[in-house]
Amino acid sequence: MDAEVKEFELRELWRRYKEEGDDSARERLVVAYSPLVKFVAGRTGARLPSHVEQADLISYGMLGLLESLERFEPERQIRFETFAMQRIRGAIIDELRSLDWVPRSVRSRARAIEEANSKLEHELGRAPTDAELAERLGIDEEDLQESLVQISNSSILALEELWMMSDSSGDRVSLLDTIEDESAPDPQAALDSSEVKDRLQEAIQDLPEREKLVIALYYFENLTLREIGEVLVVTESRISQLHSKAVLRLRSKLKSAAA
Repeated sequence: MDAEVKEFELRELWRRYKEEGDDSARERLVVAYSPLVKFVAGRTGARLPSHVEQADLISYGMLGLLESLERFEPERQIRFETFAMQRIRGAIIDELRSLDWVPRSVRSRARAIEEANSKLEHELGRAPTDAELAERLGIDEEDLQESLVQISNSSILALEELWMMSDSSGDRVSLLDTIEDESAPDPQAALDSSEVKDRLQEAIQDLPEREKLVIALYYFENLTLREIGEVLVVTESRISQLHSKAVLRLRSKLKSAAA
């Protein structure tokens, strides 16, 4: 009964806000849905360096929530939570990008590794080894591994940010958003992005087995890099390297498929 009452109250708040422009209803909707911002900020912050403050992420995410309230159309029969979470995450990512806190040298190194990996995969017909990749880059394997750790530590959401799309409505969706979730209340979003979903699934299947496992455990089982290291009985640093290589391979494959 409590849930029914709450649902009724929310519908009435939406009606007052959308039909009457009631500012007090808008404020109450902000309060009602603010836990979404904390949830998304928490999930985002778990994959960012420790110096990025949770409070800042929540502040950025509130901008996405406010945008969602303004643009949401209740008559479309789509759950607001589904609609808003993408925009909250997008607002956080946009703000982090604008701050440009990732060193240019790390960005440049990531591009170089991605390009070298793509060329070697094309030439060899398989994923290159670390030794082959290091040789193509003109560095030793130790330098390559150090670079991969730096890239992993400075990445913003990595796989979630691989392919951010927008259309005339301004909607944003990441690759992770396109993977089918049988429990999701709005399957239409997955159907609309079926081509992207297929590309991602194919690219993941082509990864070397250990990299594929790292991606699955990190993004779909929500394990931390340290926990994955315990599962695979290797160091957290090694998992960071595998994660970075997997993301760079996926980025390269998806760019090639879109070309």
